[in-house]
Amino acid sequence: MKRYRILQWDFDTRVGTLANPILDECEEKVKPIHYENRKRIEQGLIAQYGIIGMEQKKKNFIDLEAKPFSILAFHNRFFEQVRTSFVMGAYYPALTAACALGERILNHLVLALRDDYRSAPEYKNIYRKDSFDDWSLAINTLASWNILLPNVKNRFIELMDMRHNAIHFRPETDSNDRELALKAIRCLQDVIGTQFSGFGAQPWFITNIPGEIYIKKEWENQPFIKKIYLPNCVLLGHKHRIVSIVPQLVINDQFQYEDVILTDEEFAKLRQEDLKTR
Repeated sequence: MKRYRILQWDFDTRVGTLANPILDECEEKVKPIHYENRKRIEQGLIAQYGIIGMEQKKKNFIDLEAKPFSILAFHNRFFEQVRTSFVMGAYYPALTAACALGERILNHLVLALRDDYRSAPEYKNIYRKDSFDDWSLAINTLASWNILLPNVKNRFIELMDMRHNAIHFRPETDSNDRELALKAIRCLQDVIGTQFSGFGAQPWFITNIPGEIYIKKEWENQPFIKKIYLPNCVLLGHKHRIVSIVPQLVINDQFQYEDVILTDEEFAKLRQEDLKTR
C-alpha cells in the first residue's frame, strides 16, 4: 500500500537568479522582487567567499551552473568543497579534487554493494580489495551489475581520462587549468545529478505525482536503491500530510489503509486524487 518518498536532498539553484536577465517585458511590480533577490544572493556570496576578487568569484559561481538536486550520500560534503575551490580561483586543486571525488564515489559504490553480488563473475576481481585505483575495473563492474546508468558510465570514463591528464604531467595544464577544472566539475555534476538525482526520469522513480518523487515498488530491494536511496526516504501512504519542513520535518500519516497490494500506477492515482481534495 505504501511507497518510499524522497524527502532528503541537497541542491543550490542560486545561480539561476544571478545568471538569468530581468526582462523588460516582466511586470513592473515583479522587477523589484527580482532585483532584491539578486542583491540578497550577491551579498550572500560575499559573506560566503569574501569580497576580494568578488567579480571573478561571481563569474566562477555562475559558470559552475546550479549544483544538482541530489540525495544525501557520500558525495555532498566533498562536492561542495570542490565547487568552493573553483569559485575561489583554486582551479588546479578543484580539477584534481573533482577527479579524486569521482574515484571516491566509485570506491564507495563498489565497497558498499559488492556483497550483494557475491554470485556475479566480477566478484572474484574485487572482493579482496579495500580500495580501487583502477577506474576501468570499478566502472565496468558497476555497469555489469546494472548499477550505473548508461550515461553515468560514459561520464565516468570521460572523468577518468581527465584524471589521468590532470595527475600526469601535461605542460598545457599551466595555461588552461580553469577550463580543465570547469570541464571536470561539470562532468562530475552530471554523474551526481543523474545517478544520485532527487528527481527526474530515472527508471526507479514514480514521476507522475506533481511535486513529489517516490521509489517504484520493484526497485525497493535493488542494492543501490536500498542502501543509497531509501535512507533518504520515508515510507508513506497516499493520504499523508507534510505538516512542517523547518525547523524539522513533521509528517502526519496516521491514517487507516486497507491491507492491499497496489501497483505504482494505482498508488500514484490515489495520491493525485488526495492532493486534489486539499
